[in-house]
Amino acid sequence: MKQDDEGELRTQLAQLRQEHRDLDAAIEALYNSPGADLLQVQRLKKRKLQLRDQIILIEDQLTPDIIA
Repeated sequence: MKQDDEGELRTQLAQLRQEHRDLDAAIEALYNSPGADLLQVQRLKKRKLQLRDQIILIEDQLTPDIIA
């Protein structure tokens, strides 16, 4: 993998992790608000799962394969 590609992946990974943390805070805030919109919470949780899958995919690309 080229160094430029790796740098781009690491930048994208940092952005996805930040968005994942932001969604955590948003979900928590919705839960704690009176009259919470459960449909909105479900949508945020689904987006959070999608982000987690993307994070795992990028981490796998960054981790070198080790042949034992």
